[in-house]
Amino acid sequence: MASSGSGTWTVRTALDWIVGYLTRKEDEHPRLSAEWLLSDATGLSRVELYAYFDRPLDASELAHLHDGVLRRGRGEPLQYVCGEVAFRHIILRAQRGVLIPRPETEMLVEEGLVAVDAALADRGECQVLDLCTGSGNIALSILSERDGVHAVATDISPLAMKLATRNASALGLEKRIELIGCDLAEGVPADRWGTFDLVISNPPYIPTDELRNLPREVGDFEPVLALDGGRDGLDVFRRIVEVAPDLLRPGGMLVCELHEETLQAAARLCEGYYEDVSVVRDLTGRERFIRAIRV
Repeated sequence: MASSGSGTWTVRTALDWIVGYLTRKEDEHPRLSAEWLLSDATGLSRVELYAYFDRPLDASELAHLHDGVLRRGRGEPLQYVCGEVAFRHIILRAQRGVLIPRPETEMLVEEGLVAVDAALADRGECQVLDLCTGSGNIALSILSERDGVHAVATDISPLAMKLATRNASALGLEKRIELIGCDLAEGVPADRWGTFDLVISNPPYIPTDELRNLPREVGDFEPVLALDGGRDGLDVFRRIVEVAPDLLRPGGMLVCELHEETLQAAARLCEGYYEDVSVVRDLTGRERFIRAIRV
């Protein structure tokens, strides 16, 4: 960042300069990005930025800000640049190589809590299995919102496992979650099979041919491993559908987030394995989740 006109960078001059720079870089929301970057560099909240417009930035803050602005200008998601993401009622660390939790997945948690609450009402405890956990956002949200729940969370990515472990520790939930690095449920101990009240997952579900049409922020920066669902987007889901009945208690629930154009096909895949199969829409009215009860 070049010197400001007065020779000193303040919150106001930095904000104005970043907005202009990111506008030229075709950032979709340049002021929002500028606020997040400044908050990350200074430790001020986005509201506080406007209360401390004349506060000067020191050298370390400017260096941190300069790095963040350049990364954002190249299209890198703000969550990676700032290193954190809000999800429901918790704040999680975010990093390159691990999928960024999305707002629509918050509703997946809401669907899963139906099974959690039923188990808690019935037995006073609940066992949850989160497949393809990524940052741990789904399992950790459930644990943070309900007592009496224990979770097992798996992911094939070692980087995701390290991040989920870090997030669990930061939230003080490490004693209530078992994190296992494996492909789906392959590493889940044999004595845990058939004990889960809820199997929940946000698996890779983008049809391969659609990957090229993803926004640059997603396609260029987020891990393909967590996105590519195969030719029809259901490659991983098929495996989950087949294995989940052996993982669930009788009457246990499977809930998954999927691509909006695959939900009807996904419901047909559940036939024979489950009863009460439902397709659930997200807040925009798009088909987004599959919910099924083990026969």
